[in-house]
Amino acid sequence: MANHKSAIKRIRSNNAKRLQNRYYAKTTRNEIKKLRGSETKKEAAALLPKVVAMLDKLAKKSVIHKNKAANLKSKLTKKVNAIAK
Repeated sequence: MANHKSAIKRIRSNNAKRLQNRYYAKTTRNEIKKLRGSETKKEAAALLPKVVAMLDKLAKKSVIHKNKAANLKSKLTKKVNAIAK
């Protein structure tokens, strides 16, 4: 266990940040699943900017790697463009 006040505070703040990061990552994953499952192009096109913004925010905060965010954005954009209707 930590002996210094600053180390104890760091443990508390790291835990709080970890929970917050997990929440945002899970929310983003749920939105990605919703986007992949969308049937119409209109629905998917409306969801895409929201999901892209979420991925950019996660990459900016280093919750996910920037290349993973770019890869997901590319794949999702291709999927939305491939939807016929």
